[in-house]
Amino acid sequence: MHYKHILLIVVIGFSLFSCSQDFLDKEPISEVTTENFFATASDLQLYTNGFYRMFPSTSIYNGDSKTDNIIEIELSAEMRGARFVPTSGGGWNWAYLRDINFFLENYERSDDEAAKSHYGGVARFFRAYFYFEKLQRFGEVPWYDKTIDPADEETLTKPRDSRQFIVDKILEDLDWAIANMQADQQVYEVTKYAALALKSRVGLYEGTYMKYRDIAGYEKYLESSIKASEELINNSPYSIYSTGKPLEDYANLFNAHEAIDAEVILARSYSEALNIGHNVNYYTTTSSYGRPGMPKDLVNSYLNKDGSRFTDLENYNQIAFTEEVNNRDPRLSQTIRTPGYTRKGQSIELAPNLGATVTGYQITKYATEPVYDTNGQSITDLPLFRFGEVVLNYAEAKAELNTLNQEDLDASLNLLKARVNMPNLSLEMANNNPDVFLANQYPNVNGSNKGVILEIRRERRIELYMEDFRWDDVVRWKAGETLTQAIRGMYFPGAGEYDLTGDGETNVVLYNGERPDNLVPGVQYYEIGSDIFLDDNGLIEPHPDFDERSFNESKDYLYPIPRLELQLNPNLEQNPGW
Repeated sequence: MHYKHILLIVVIGFSLFSCSQDFLDKEPISEVTTENFFATASDLQLYTNGFYRMFPSTSIYNGDSKTDNIIEIELSAEMRGARFVPTSGGGWNWAYLRDINFFLENYERSDDEAAKSHYGGVARFFRAYFYFEKLQRFGEVPWYDKTIDPADEETLTKPRDSRQFIVDKILEDLDWAIANMQADQQVYEVTKYAALALKSRVGLYEGTYMKYRDIAGYEKYLESSIKASEELINNSPYSIYSTGKPLEDYANLFNAHEAIDAEVILARSYSEALNIGHNVNYYTTTSSYGRPGMPKDLVNSYLNKDGSRFTDLENYNQIAFTEEVNNRDPRLSQTIRTPGYTRKGQSIELAPNLGATVTGYQITKYATEPVYDTNGQSITDLPLFRFGEVVLNYAEAKAELNTLNQEDLDASLNLLKARVNMPNLSLEMANNNPDVFLANQYPNVNGSNKGVILEIRRERRIELYMEDFRWDDVVRWKAGETLTQAIRGMYFPGAGEYDLTGDGETNVVLYNGERPDNLVPGVQYYEIGSDIFLDDNGLIEPHPDFDERSFNESKDYLYPIPRLELQLNPNLEQNPGW
């Protein structure tokens, strides 16, 4: 049996240390274990396999729908500025932490030194992962590194620890894991390389979070990100996946049934045989599940094939679809339907289905053969950490520290451009001529590296699209106002017949009033003002009745602590503005 299937079975069947809603109400784990459980390497592996349930299961790609990356029929509460304080839940769940700390208090009973080193590192990795998620969501939180006696009221009601204290503890755990874990290349298991990738992510997040809020001391976190990234770049088996096919390799990295471990450091696995799937095919192809689409401002962000800016063209917002997507960065045609698109394993060229996307730009990333289109049946492994992110982290951290040079870019970000045969990013050219289009999106980017930082952000949004980074990036950059900019879709000058495949045949008909007679099979028909809405410039308007949105700079970067938790622990303070 394939190892990914074995691990899936173990994780799914792992109920010995199951989670409860809150660690305050959980029975001590010691009551459901035995004195000799932690004796062998198998015991340690079995226990730590339960931690893998912390990873996103079926919605790693849906996180972008909270932001301006994926637009659906209904905007998220984050995009609308309509979040509220929940009574309970809301992400304030600590059960996994108790399980992790219980393991760390008991795993050294084993006499297997190698197993203790590795699985001790696995547990510390997951504690770091757990706290990093809490930090991103709530900011300061209480730090617990031991299980708590239910009678220990003082510990149970401790106040939040400082943000810096939490981050330093996260990095301390990761450094221990990096020093002690196995360095095997295991795409479905946490290893030293996954810990390095998480350290790269944490350091960049906190360093930029502090920098864009004028908090002193941010430099050390950017340095920690650089150090971890350099270790992966220089001393790991990972690289940017490429077979020399720039029109296919990016798409194939994400629609492969099994994770491509040349680039993917850690993946969440799925299996048709075990009936464990997710819903990306259904999500991107059906008209009854959100109708997700890429927004026009992101389509505009993709460079032309020669490296020039699409937004430097005159009237770039009023260019017909087939011309608009022609000769662009090849990742555009490997992320949305463009002329020549076919489903995996098929040869029939398909136009964008405007019934399945509110913007007209239909997403194809992760999508596979139509046989997996039923809800919950997609089996593509989903990347949790990949080398592509690491090289972007490296370039951005160095740019923010003003230590980036051209050699750094060529050893990192430009590897991603090389995969799709795009011209290299030039540090000098970027800084001498910052992109006005991007500068309007991120007005708080300034300084001598303004141009290259904007270009790195362009690259990050494109390369990591639909991988659940956008919200966290907007938060750490203090760029919340970006989410309030106008949302638009594909350009149509008005009623008429349109060819979206470039083959000279009509695919879409837009009409006013009565539906045309003699409907042609295979052609999409939409009534303007009913089925589809166009603004005064001919751009699809996905939400004609709700285009005014707000972002509260004083509170919306964090989530509120549930009311019940504030009652249980009077020493907790609610996040500002909530």
